[in-house]
Amino acid sequence: MPILDSPFDLPPGRLLALDLGQARHGAAVCDEAGILATPLAVIRRHATRSADFAEILALVAGEKAVGVLAGLPLDSQGEEGQQARWVRRYAGRLSAALPVPVAFWDESYSTADAEYLVHESGGRTPLDAAAAAVMLQEFLEARRGDR
Repeated sequence: MPILDSPFDLPPGRLLALDLGQARHGAAVCDEAGILATPLAVIRRHATRSADFAEILALVAGEKAVGVLAGLPLDSQGEEGQQARWVRRYAGRLSAALPVPVAFWDESYSTADAEYLVHESGGRTPLDAAAAAVMLQEFLEARRGDR
């Protein structure tokens, strides 16, 4: 499926959010109404992208996700650096392996917010999954006009 020009073009329903990283990916999902984001899993990177993509595809299918929101790490000026370019390339290849559309959302500061949530949960939630949930929740609120 394609990468959408705007995340607001993602279909309504259950979304999978990915905080993509070179060693592991954080994953989160939202409910079908698009109200609440929940941390889901941490995906350890495999030796090949195809193995990574198969695991993500299994999450999409298992969660019945209608779209994927990939975090785009922008710098403090809102510019794309080396990591953001890597995320765009990786997600571009991932999108070809998925039956649902993919879109990007600025994930700036989601890890800092997630660290607070992990601390508040007593460390029970993995940081990468919490960061994906923070990013997804920010998107859901923006989509509803709550922000």
